[in-house]
Amino acid sequence: MAKFLAICLSSTIQKTISFERVELKHVNRSIHYRLDASGKAINSARILEQLKSQSEDDCTVHSICPLGSKNAKLFLDLAKQDNLSVSFVKIPGFTRECCTVLDKSNKTTTELVVGEPNPSHKDLLKIKKTEEKLVKKIFGQIKKSDFVLLAGSRPDFWKSDLYPIICENAVKNEKTILADFWGKDLLSTLEKTTPSIIKINDEEYCKTFDLDFPCDSETLKNHISKKSEELKNIIIITRGTDSTLAADCGKLYECATEKIDDVVNTTACGDSFNAGFLQEYAKSKNIEAALKKGTWAAARNAEKECPGTVLWWKRSRIFRFAQYPRMSVSGTLESLHYPK
Repeated sequence: MAKFLAICLSSTIQKTISFERVELKHVNRSIHYRLDASGKAINSARILEQLKSQSEDDCTVHSICPLGSKNAKLFLDLAKQDNLSVSFVKIPGFTRECCTVLDKSNKTTTELVVGEPNPSHKDLLKIKKTEEKLVKKIFGQIKKSDFVLLAGSRPDFWKSDLYPIICENAVKNEKTILADFWGKDLLSTLEKTTPSIIKINDEEYCKTFDLDFPCDSETLKNHISKKSEELKNIIIITRGTDSTLAADCGKLYECATEKIDDVVNTTACGDSFNAGFLQEYAKSKNIEAALKKGTWAAARNAEKECPGTVLWWKRSRIFRFAQYPRMSVSGTLESLHYPK
């Protein structure tokens, strides 16, 4: 039985708002909106939970995240509605909130990320104490897990070597860890240890390793092949609608993306890929099959309003004039069909 752990240091309450058409400099009235517990690793955990419920594979999925104390209850209520198992520590202030604007006429997705105010000196001292508690929780859960996903940005108030510390602990405990972060955090991690799997997009990869972006396919293929051979690990590079590239200790793979006729919401497609890849890789250890499953999950997610889902909801968690906590959720899941 595979045991998955999703670590999310940038947990989010995601509001997805649907419009028939968005016009700048005009009043725009929405059709409806939905709320979801989110953040990159949380989105992946939701899909792993969905895949578990629709397959014969017996596995467990657990998440760890910090939550702002002022709206932690809302996040946890939303997570519970998705059957997510979450361990958390409370920090001062609010859990981050983001808005996704869906324009149905133009078929566009616009992400609005709300930057939180910098913590006061007093709050920073509380966060530092909480950080020790968070790391202890993470280390304890890593020991109980087989596969670890560490994904998303690291808020500046967490210490700069937190990602390397977490990855090093996972590697020392011989866990398969997928790292989905880039830039200074990835480079500092590689100075200390090597994650089993690095999965980022092409722009993030190029900016991390000082390549020109956009980068032609052959240059990118050569670079990730050499880098994975040097690191002796798996590197996966997603490229939007272009094929996904991967290398395992120098051996190169390429997986075509699916053509989607009706794109609804592209938010969390990368997180969906992570979940699909890990679920299949845990089962078969076959990289080609795992790339296909990740690609399939990303495509199914793009067809839905909910960020981080592969399931069709006959009735979604959609709100029109209700206000939390009077919002109610009801829905029936259709069968999930994954091509073998």
